[in-house]
Amino acid sequence: MRRTVMSLCVLLTNTCNNLHAPLLYKPSARRACSVAHSNDSQRRLPSCNTRWVKKKNALYLNQLWSSSICSCICSCICSCICNSICSWRRSTIKVSKLAFKRMACTTSVDQPQGDLMERLKQKLVVGENPAFIQERLAKYNALKEKKRIEREELLKSDPQLTRSITVQLLDGSVREGQCNVTTPFQIASSISKRLAEDSLVARVTYVERVDLELCDVEEGEQPEGEQPQQEQTQQPEGEQPRKAAEPVEAPVLWDMGAPLLGSCKIEFLNVEHEEAKKAFWHSSAHILGSSLEKLFGGYLTIGPPLKEGFYYDIYLGDFSITNEHYKKVEDEFSKLIKENAEFEKLICTKEEVMDLFQYNPFKLELIRTKIPEGKKTSVYKCGNFIDLCLGPHIKSTGKAKAFKVLKNSAAYWLGNKNNESLQRVYGITFQKKTELNDYLNFLEEAKKRDHRNVGKKLHFFFFDKDTSPGSCFWLPHGAKIYNKLIDFVRREYRIRLYDEVITPNVFSCDLWRTSGHYQNYKDCMFIFNVEQKEWGMKPMNCPGHCVMFKQLNASYRSLPIRLADFGVLHRNEISGSLSGLTRVRRFQQDDSHIFCTFEQIKEEVLGTLHFIFFIYDLFGFKYELFLSTRPKKFIGNISTWDFAEQALKDALNSANIPWKLNEGDGAFYGPKIDILLKDSINRTHQCGTIQLDFQLPCRFNLQYKNRDFGALAEGGDGEGAAAKREEEVGAEVAAGAADATDAANGANGANTADAAPAAELLKRGFDRPVIIHRAILGSVERFVAILIEHTAGKLPFWISPRQAIVLPVSDKFNDYAHYVHQTLNNHLFDVEIDTSLNTLNKKIREAQLNQFNFILVVGEKELTTNTVTVRNRDDQNNHEVCSLEELIARFGKLLEVNSKPFNRVEPFQRSAPTQ
Repeated sequence: MRRTVMSLCVLLTNTCNNLHAPLLYKPSARRACSVAHSNDSQRRLPSCNTRWVKKKNALYLNQLWSSSICSCICSCICSCICNSICSWRRSTIKVSKLAFKRMACTTSVDQPQGDLMERLKQKLVVGENPAFIQERLAKYNALKEKKRIEREELLKSDPQLTRSITVQLLDGSVREGQCNVTTPFQIASSISKRLAEDSLVARVTYVERVDLELCDVEEGEQPEGEQPQQEQTQQPEGEQPRKAAEPVEAPVLWDMGAPLLGSCKIEFLNVEHEEAKKAFWHSSAHILGSSLEKLFGGYLTIGPPLKEGFYYDIYLGDFSITNEHYKKVEDEFSKLIKENAEFEKLICTKEEVMDLFQYNPFKLELIRTKIPEGKKTSVYKCGNFIDLCLGPHIKSTGKAKAFKVLKNSAAYWLGNKNNESLQRVYGITFQKKTELNDYLNFLEEAKKRDHRNVGKKLHFFFFDKDTSPGSCFWLPHGAKIYNKLIDFVRREYRIRLYDEVITPNVFSCDLWRTSGHYQNYKDCMFIFNVEQKEWGMKPMNCPGHCVMFKQLNASYRSLPIRLADFGVLHRNEISGSLSGLTRVRRFQQDDSHIFCTFEQIKEEVLGTLHFIFFIYDLFGFKYELFLSTRPKKFIGNISTWDFAEQALKDALNSANIPWKLNEGDGAFYGPKIDILLKDSINRTHQCGTIQLDFQLPCRFNLQYKNRDFGALAEGGDGEGAAAKREEEVGAEVAAGAADATDAANGANGANTADAAPAAELLKRGFDRPVIIHRAILGSVERFVAILIEHTAGKLPFWISPRQAIVLPVSDKFNDYAHYVHQTLNNHLFDVEIDTSLNTLNKKIREAQLNQFNFILVVGEKELTTNTVTVRNRDDQNNHEVCSLEELIARFGKLLEVNSKPFNRVEPFQRSAPTQ
């Protein structure tokens, strides 16, 4: 009886499988089932199709999802019958591990892995040489052989795939090559052996159409609903991966050992090029991943290059890596370097990489979410290590000759604190041992200058993660630095005709919807409900300044209007990213917005550049300028962009400072100038920026009265230049604002509560202003951090919180010391006094450690002559005696740091008469 019923169940199930099997492979059906599962994951509804497996007297349910009605009916019948059997046999129905994994794959990436991770912990064995390494290698080798055969057949079938090609070098000379055969390494070797050895990657610009479309599982997911420019075709192995088909003229980075796909221009990049350095450290991350995997087992997740170095994340359950493991990791890394294993690339389908990494749920999740059905990606192999990657990579592991583990830390899968905890190991590599030693010395110096250590030592500030994470507590000495910096900028605002304003800290979310921040920046904002309405703490000042501009009833005569704001800003940074003063949640900016006409752009940008140069020169920073132009996705009219970009170029050229072009790197709403400053140990920081914005004036419908407004008000026709400009701008603004709306709302332009406002046309007699977003210090908190590290805590006199200290040689002279102290304090200098019982030498030593700019010693001689003996922190061998009047005058001179003097009358100079 029991066998008969079981046979019937199997027969019914197989019948259903045959009926709906085609639907299992239909993407729409799969998506529908995935949605059904995700919406009902807690209730665990009966599956669309069930299959019973008998194993050791227990029944396991293996769930597969589809949309077949027939299958659902049969499933219910099978479930009823089998439930009766289970009741009769008093057995327990269990979900198989395979079914559980399939269900887990339909879970959102951002959801905690829960039970799946618990099972992983139970299954995970931390130890050397895990079995999956050899299993993965065997699969790779079989797949590689299969691809090799397919490649040979493909090349034989189409002679065009091995046609002759031309390769143009940087100097204009041309080399002959063969498509899908010749590699950049071979071209470089034909020039010189040294060039071939020094080149890490090549920059290739194809002069004929080639298909470069592959999916990246690390750098970003393809936007939903966006289709590639052309269908994926079968490609020979060796193709350079990219996320989308590139235009013919777009340069791409290429493996030195990868065959070229067509005629091209080529440039060989060594480690001095930033792109090659990134590839070098990306390759090193793969070697680090291999070392971690071999030593600890576990499951690798991602391992990207950084601005300096790289890291790799690995899941090890409850096991933690400590600095005691560093030596083992470095030794294992060195073994792979000595092997000089070559990096091999293999292009694979989604199904093939799913099989390669079936043991690793983290890789499977990346593959599932980032590679659309029917698309391809690539894997790289070095030694026995195989990883998902688009590349490019260095030719072999032997180029990374010097390696050091820098640190380790905890991390979260996908950066979500609700997900599983990972172990993150940071490293750095160089091509020479001497370069590594120099870098380690640099790190030691940077550690001494770390603003977190210096700030704590000099009692400037502290953080309390329990009471207010990411918000700085400024102690009295730190508050003096902060306020002096802001006061200095305020004085410059007076000189340069800026108007400081104060705006609210909290705004209705309707404002953020208008500006577009709600749609694009909501996750980084603090949003709360009051009286059934959403409110948000401002993360930036620009929307508030737009509201203010609308109240000013501006005309062309009042432009430019320069609004400056030191308002407190809040951004909801994730707790794991918070770092001292450089990454905080509460901060202030020297934020300004200039509202001007198109014709005023050059003049205003040039004035802002001179403002930036003055401040950076004052602190002794070196700096570089970069102009970022129109990106592929932009709003507005091309002629407007061309005009604005030319205005920025003219301003940069007029400034007489070298600058570089970052083509296509501008914001979607306008071109920009970025200023990178370098500190005393040659680190780069971005603080200053100048950005043109055509979007916000459209979204807030900002307008000003133009030159024809008066004529129109009097009934004239306003047929002036401004009227003509109005006609041009009217259509341009309508299109630009519509583009801005699409950009904010998404390609589909969904009509939701979060949608951007509809574009409004200009009124007659009005024009649209341009907004120049401008910052010099950027975040005041971050700039203070940079300044502390730049000076190692030895701040200039005018901004120092400890300008001088009075030291009596003994307690007999305390009264005179107090007199000196009080006199200097009355002149608003930050002076302290030490009347402790310590010896004079100890007092001097403590004053030096606390970085007082001047030490004022008073004794019998000074008391008699009404003088002080001055020790200069920056010239300790020079001890001079001066009167209090002379000292006050000297200190006063040190405070005069602004671009023009205050509190004095300048002689009148008559301007030349106009002709």
